Amino acid sequence: MPYFRGPVHLNLCIMASTSDVNIGSYIRFNGDNLRAFYQGKMRNLRNGKLNEHRWRSGESMEVLRVEVHELQYLYREGDNLVCMNQENFEQVYIPVSLLGDAMKFLKEEMVIQIGFESDTPIFARPPKVVELTVTEAEHAVKGDTSNKVMKQAKLETGADIMVPIFVDAGTVIRVDTETGDYLDRVKK
Repeated sequence: MPYFRGPVHLNLCIMASTSDVNIGSYIRFNGDNLRAFYQGKMRNLRNGKLNEHRWRSGESMEVLRVEVHELQYLYREGDNLVCMNQENFEQVYIPVSLLGDAMKFLKEEMVIQIGFESDTPIFARPPKVVELTVTEAEHAVKGDTSNKVMKQAKLETGADIMVPIFVDAGTVIRVDTETGDYLDRVKK
């Protein structure tokens, strides 16, 4: 029974560490003969969904050449954002759809990361955390000062989020753009 590719070695067993095992290696693990493979988790850049896949030894795949640039968001024009390269001042149109739900936390002049395959934008990432001003907030009920009590608030971008009861209109807060959650107040 061969234990690895190449010439047949009879009853020869070589001890190896995980760094010695590659795709296509044959190993004995817990008394069973097994073949190695690559398994990966991938995130779809367009919709954010997670996907798992296994590849056999020698299986081919297309590797993209992606360049990531930090561009300043200038303004929205229809279904696109007009963004500027801050080094050469070139303006680029980025589909709003690449930002998904995070778009509601974006305001003009923020810097966002854009991934390009050739000249085509294929993903956009807003800053992880943004500072935004609360423009409207429900009034707190007198005597209810618990940090765990939340209320509805509207931000300067028009987004509605839940904030602690002590946050009033005019307060600058930090928001997580991935989850849309209130993080804390900005103390100035």
